[in-house]
Amino acid sequence: MSDLSWVPQACTLPTEERPLRVAEWDALFSERLTSVSRPQPLRLRLDLAGGEGVADRVRDLVERESSCCSFFTFTTTPTDDLVRLDVVVDRAHEGVLDALVLRTAAAAEDR
Repeated sequence: MSDLSWVPQACTLPTEERPLRVAEWDALFSERLTSVSRPQPLRLRLDLAGGEGVADRVRDLVERESSCCSFFTFTTTPTDDLVRLDVVVDRAHEGVLDALVLRTAAAAEDR
């Protein structure tokens, strides 16, 4: 999934940096993703295996993503065993959430 045409115009991350950011998300998903659910059409829930530094890694990535893609709302909930990441978008950006679901599925297949 190297095509980044799904990245919306609202994203202010410089175009040349986008593949690097996507690679960061993909690495996180392939290393840590344990479950994916879509409890609502505009909400995605990701459970990531916990461990030393994982919550900080997720918070850092979420903070940087929020700074360039303000249409995302992230909620990070760490526990002893996992980091739950809820991702919410508005109706106009539902396609971005769909693409994120596809990326998580691709990461799961790569394991």
